[in-house]
Amino acid sequence: MSCATIISPIEVLSADDLGRRRDWSDEEKVRIVEESLQGFRQGSVTARRYGLSRSLLTRWRREYRSGLLSGSAPTGFVPVTISTPIAASCEVASPPPSEVAKTIEIGLPNGRRLTIPASLDPTILARLLPVLDAP
Repeated sequence: MSCATIISPIEVLSADDLGRRRDWSDEEKVRIVEESLQGFRQGSVTARRYGLSRSLLTRWRREYRSGLLSGSAPTGFVPVTISTPIAASCEVASPPPSEVAKTIEIGLPNGRRLTIPASLDPTILARLLPVLDAP
């Protein structure tokens, strides 16, 4: 009977590669989530591309939709311009300036523009802006 030897290939993994947790920044998470939302059934493909579990990408998508995951959305001041209304070519008797409806136009970071009456209650505006500013 012949003597058989079994040689098995062994691969040595370094400790850095095994069980390593990736620390994703919010900007990277937003970029990955937006990429996964581009087409039909892109979630699994995108998760595999970045070495993520599908459940982690699903959690990021849920956070993104609820507004908890925000990328580099700048918070701060936006430029405001105040302009007078353009007068019509034929003059019509206009009401006194105190009765003219004054409006404020607000440019939101997502590109939307909001025109509101100047007399709008600030608490109503504070509740309205997060809804309109959502992507």
